[in-house]
Amino acid sequence: MTATGFLEASTTLGFVAVFIAVGLAVYRLARGPSLPDRVVALDLMTVAIVAFCGLAAIRTGEAAFLDVALVLALVGFLATVALARFAERQQLRREEEAGK
Repeated sequence: MTATGFLEASTTLGFVAVFIAVGLAVYRLARGPSLPDRVVALDLMTVAIVAFCGLAAIRTGEAAFLDVALVLALVGFLATVALARFAERQQLRREEEAGK
């Protein structure tokens, strides 16, 4: 097997793994059962899409995919932090109402 063939087989396997990860994350996002489960699933989807962009950059040789991956990773991180803070505030509000 040549280096080019190995690289193509590796990226193909990577794409398959990313598609499976996104599929499982979509299932968890739709199924729940709780908000933290959905937040983690959304974060997993973001990481998987960043990995997809990295694999696409390797496969095509286009550096623009890396720029997209970097921006998506930053936006995904900020979204995860915002959703985690929202979930925390929501739980604190529930605990205050239960304590009254």
